[in-house]
Amino acid sequence: EADNEKILKAAQLVRDEGIAEPILLGKKDKILKIIENNGLELQDCLMIDPFKEEEKREEYGAIYYKKRHRNGVSKEQAPKIMRDRNYFGSMMVETGEADALISGLTNEYPKTIKPALEIIGVGSGVKKVFGMYIMLDKKEPYFLADTTVCRNPTAEQLVDNVGILADRIKTFNITPRIAMVSYSNFGSSTGETPNKMKLATKLAKERYPN
Repeated sequence: EADNEKILKAAQLVRDEGIAEPILLGKKDKILKIIENNGLELQDCLMIDPFKEEEKREEYGAIYYKKRHRNGVSKEQAPKIMRDRNYFGSMMVETGEADALISGLTNEYPKTIKPALEIIGVGSGVKKVFGMYIMLDKKEPYFLADTTVCRNPTAEQLVDNVGILADRIKTFNITPRIAMVSYSNFGSSTGETPNKMKLATKLAKERYPN
């Protein structure tokens, strides 16, 4: 979403701090205009407009067709789908031409996550995906999950989430402390959700004693 002022300002910070080298997806003339209007220094970044990358769309389309042809995607459709920046960007990650995809500021959540699931997929042993938000507090960050994907997870899925979440938190050099949250406070209320969370907590302690 590089034709967005917020995204470009974030890209500038990321570059200045040496975190990453941005690849900007969108219309080049529009991106350059925003860069100029905001006094940014991103003119020499790689800029890609998927609509103009016919050869790349054909290449990515062939890979996508191979992955999804049994799910209703035709050979003719596949390259056209790659005009979408979320599909194009996900394919860049899948082929190793990018390390990560930042998206979702101007798109609905399903439009952002669907291409990633169809193209990149999930890690080994992962049965169900879930979403994670990071909330930055003055003292420390908080990681909230699942707040986006799985509407009503089972106790077993919640336990899986605990393991995956703990692994993600460790990548930030933070020792995870996990809380299972429901509307019941120390068993003050009963019902499907508190009972499920109670079971999930018990199972999580057994599986992940540390």
